Amino acid sequence: MRRPSLSCISPRWLAVLAAGVLAAGVSTQAMAEGSIRIAQQFGIGYLILDVVQDQKLIEKYGKQAGLDIKVEWTSLSGATGMNEALLAGALDVVSAGAPPALVLWDRTRGRQNVKAIASLGSMPNYLLSNNPNVKSIKDFSDKDRIAVPAAGVGFQSRTLQIETAKVFGKEDFKRFDSISVSLSHPDATAALIAGGSEINAHFSSPPFQYQALENKNLHKVISSYDIMGGPATFNVLYTTQKFHDDNPKTYRAFYQALVEAAEFVRNNKAKAADTFIRVQKSKLAPEFVRKIVEDPEIRFTVSPERTFVYAEKLHELGVLKNRASSWKDYFFEEAYAQPGS
Repeated sequence: MRRPSLSCISPRWLAVLAAGVLAAGVSTQAMAEGSIRIAQQFGIGYLILDVVQDQKLIEKYGKQAGLDIKVEWTSLSGATGMNEALLAGALDVVSAGAPPALVLWDRTRGRQNVKAIASLGSMPNYLLSNNPNVKSIKDFSDKDRIAVPAAGVGFQSRTLQIETAKVFGKEDFKRFDSISVSLSHPDATAALIAGGSEINAHFSSPPFQYQALENKNLHKVISSYDIMGGPATFNVLYTTQKFHDDNPKTYRAFYQALVEAAEFVRNNKAKAADTFIRVQKSKLAPEFVRKIVEDPEIRFTVSPERTFVYAEKLHELGVLKNRASSWKDYFFEEAYAQPGS
């Protein structure tokens, strides 16, 4: 069952959980083996999860293990709400960009020991602008406003911080945090296309960036692939050591479901595009969605790619206190069966 969207994230996380997650009917009590509560964000970056939900793959593998798994689906916007809900016990598995997952791994070592479960695929995120004077990040000024899902801490902000450090120096890596505005991708896309608001830039993601670029007044400033040196994991799934250890059959069923869903997407792209439209109730044209799913820049895979680049760069900037020796330090061992980086 898909839960209501919880897109209003307050900086005071206890209040958020009381007024948001709890209001949506999600229990904060620890769930026994045979139950899993999963949260995802919006966009085609979560297509693997859409397939898992649509085909009831967790339930399928649970039955093979002798379990009738109860699956609850929730939608949240932004890594902040995801992380707070996970640590509060309101959710079992959450999804966000690789950088927010790494930050939580770093800050929970020796306590909740949060680690990644799997990648949800590699796909470029484009920094877009409707300001014709902005050709590179050097052209942004205090008059510009950049929309991101989670200002300062989300995937897009961390990726921009890495590029900012490269261009302006490590000591100035947060230069653009002050002109960043937290806004969901759908709302940011609408604002950028409409124009006339303070939002004149958006660090977007598929499918929203492709939708936006159909407007002749918008242009791409830079891609996350440019910043990372090639294809890189966009989103990952992650959970606590406790959920992983206390629910081995449920966890295994979930991981097997992800592997099957990724294979389905790769081998059935048109059907996968239709799944996205149906599950996320998208109003985008089927042909448009299929074009995105078939984009050669996008790889739907559970294997992490270039996440270690994020780990190294964020450690250099002081965002991460702990230095990882490899990608396996912050992924649970089930992921080791797949190639990774």
